[in-house]
Amino acid sequence: MKVVFHDDFYDVYTTDPAAEPGRMEAVIDVIQPHVEFVNAESAAEKDLLAVHTQSHVENVKSMGLYPIAALAAGGAIQAATLGLTEPAFGLIRPPGHHASSGSCWGFCYFNNMAVALEHLKRTGKIKTAYVLDIDLHFGDGTVNILGGKDWVRVYNVDANDREAYMDEVKREMDRCKVDLIAISAGFDNHERDWGGTLSTEDYREIGRMVLKAAKRARGGCFGILEGGYNHSVLGHNAMALIEGLGNCEFWD
Repeated sequence: MKVVFHDDFYDVYTTDPAAEPGRMEAVIDVIQPHVEFVNAESAAEKDLLAVHTQSHVENVKSMGLYPIAALAAGGAIQAATLGLTEPAFGLIRPPGHHASSGSCWGFCYFNNMAVALEHLKRTGKIKTAYVLDIDLHFGDGTVNILGGKDWVRVYNVDANDREAYMDEVKREMDRCKVDLIAISAGFDNHERDWGGTLSTEDYREIGRMVLKAAKRARGGCFGILEGGYNHSVLGHNAMALIEGLGNCEFWD
């Protein structure tokens, strides 16, 4: 599978957990032998302004975080574009699902998911999309930007019990029929991370369910990194999701 990444994502750009030293290394060490890397490129400012206000973009610039945040958003566009024809993953940071049109919090600056999907919609590459947010925390920014649009459904899984959580994902995927399924892939709900709910195998199964739904709808799928802060398990969880998305049993 192709994974969008850039060496600049190794940089410690703030003091928050998403920028912590060793976080990207923890993922790369596990997935490197199994994937093909694609170099991330920065999003054009017009793509950022399609979902964010000018004042918000200027605020991110004033914090000195525009280059890394724009690079993450661009990586999301690339992962989404790849996902139209083959499953793909964006190993990007800063994360994005807490970035609203005119504000942000929770280690996010630009809403990578919204930037990517709006780009594909605006350029005529998709008509419909679905966002499955599996992060521990509610993706309020994605809902703020995309929630009122009739061409995309944004769904945040909110079950606290492992079995109920997986049943919720299955129910959603069983009835999902869109051009592109996008995963806001936060791994902080793992049993050894902040949420304490899901196993590593559960992420593999989520990937399988998403791929199966995408193939049934003759659409595409991709994921991008959001949360996940226990470095000892983060890479294995990301690898599990990637393996699920790349499960060859569903390919024609």
